[in-house]
Amino acid sequence: MITAQEVTLLIKQSLPDAQIDVKDMGGGDHLEVNVVSEGFSGLSLVQQHQLVYGALKNELQTETIHALALKTSTPQ
Repeated sequence: MITAQEVTLLIKQSLPDAQIDVKDMGGGDHLEVNVVSEGFSGLSLVQQHQLVYGALKNELQTETIHALALKTSTPQ
């Protein structure tokens, strides 16, 4: 099981300015993560998601995170 704080710290290593909201959707390994960052500017939605997936690569590969619903955007 991974905590919301651990997920936030991992994402902030790649996107220090990010505003991150992590919700446990069940069992501690099914997460919904909303990431807002200026670092996504100019990137496609796929590229934005790849950046976050990269930050959580180890946790996804080891199935510490089994399912990830991801929303990304730039600040309004």
